[in-house]
Amino acid sequence: MTASKPMDSAAPTVSVIGASGYSGAELTRLLQRHPGVKLQHLHAFSQAGKRADDLYPATGCPMTYLSYEGGLESDIYFLALPHGEALSLVPSLVAAGKIVIDLSGDFRLQNIAEHESFYGMKKSGDAVMTYAMPELFKEKISASKAVSNPGCYATSIILGLAPLFHGTSGIPTVNSVACTAISGLSGAGRSAKTELSFAEMSENVRAYKVGKHQHTPEIMQALGTSATDPSFAFTFTPMIGALVRGIYSTLTISFDSPAEAEAMREKYEEFYRDAPFVRVRKQMTEVRHVAHTNFCDIHIPDTGRSSSMVVISAIDNLLKGAAGQAVQNMNIMLGLDERTGLL
Repeated sequence: MTASKPMDSAAPTVSVIGASGYSGAELTRLLQRHPGVKLQHLHAFSQAGKRADDLYPATGCPMTYLSYEGGLESDIYFLALPHGEALSLVPSLVAAGKIVIDLSGDFRLQNIAEHESFYGMKKSGDAVMTYAMPELFKEKISASKAVSNPGCYATSIILGLAPLFHGTSGIPTVNSVACTAISGLSGAGRSAKTELSFAEMSENVRAYKVGKHQHTPEIMQALGTSATDPSFAFTFTPMIGALVRGIYSTLTISFDSPAEAEAMREKYEEFYRDAPFVRVRKQMTEVRHVAHTNFCDIHIPDTGRSSSMVVISAIDNLLKGAAGQAVQNMNIMLGLDERTGLL
């Protein structure tokens, strides 16, 4: 854990565009106490004129939300906007030399056809942004000024699978992956939706977007393949459950030859040895173990020697799946310890 220190008057200034959503509120909370930056502006068109601590008392932030009019006063910009809205804002920020961290899906995919198919919107005039999964692409992130923050489901699933696809020796070839992941209601954003109301979701779990969720091509891209021409069979069943925050992913992997579950767990431990926010646990993980933290917990049940393996991963969708990971990426881009302000 890095120690807190007095704010340097020359610390980089930060603004959040889309600060009144759930991820924006988490960014507000993290950034206002961060020892390496100075929170300068909170932009939120629909809540302009209101104070952050009136909308979210837990932030303790007295700043007033402002409309974003294209100003470039800050050194660093976080964009926590609905999909599609960052496309028109990022190019000018990048051109002005700002550090940009986008939490939407607008710049995650390299394949434009896949973006248009899975997000259902046209995309043109791309700004170049690094896909910013800290545990996999830290060197690229540290050399970048504009990054695309991973999605919440994608973070949980990619981290649960990455050691199988990123050069770990002694791993059998993966034939297929079947994933079922349950997300908390906050993953759908703050806008009121009848199907997400307490009356509809209390004591309920519901699958949605089966086979066509927008995080599918992101997951495949990070694992070195694609959704349109995959190197292994991938089935993703996203579900929404009656909890506020958290993602709980169950991954069933089929190999071309048997492997010992205990040996695979050791390979996961080695792969994430230098990843401060990934914990490979011998005990079964639960959402409550990671809620309100930036950790991803991974558990591999002891199933003996088999051609299949189960991996369980859990994250907080608003932190490791959004705001926390975004601050982790900012730390890397600024050359700070990636844990700064997050422990």
